Amino acid sequence: MDYIIPAWGTKKFGGSKKGVIGSILGLIIGMIFFGPLGIILGPFVGAVAGELMAGKDNSAALKAGFGSFVGFLTGTLLKLIASGMMMWYFFKEMI
Repeated sequence: MDYIIPAWGTKKFGGSKKGVIGSILGLIIGMIFFGPLGIILGPFVGAVAGELMAGKDNSAALKAGFGSFVGFLTGTLLKLIASGMMMWYFFKEMI
């Protein structure tokens, strides 16, 4: 989910193929060099950089970067929901 959903968010907010690739590369590079903060900011920076390289203006690039951040938040929410469901089933079976 961490790799696919930010790229999906970038595409959903009008990002091009370069923005999606930038989002994925930003996530990987951010994760390697900046740890947890890189997982949050890497896709945003990568999507913005990819859109600027694709020739889009600043507002379109920032919109695609925001889509990447929304994708990150969506992925985090989905993981929390899945964890909560697993915890509920675990405690249900214990009782």
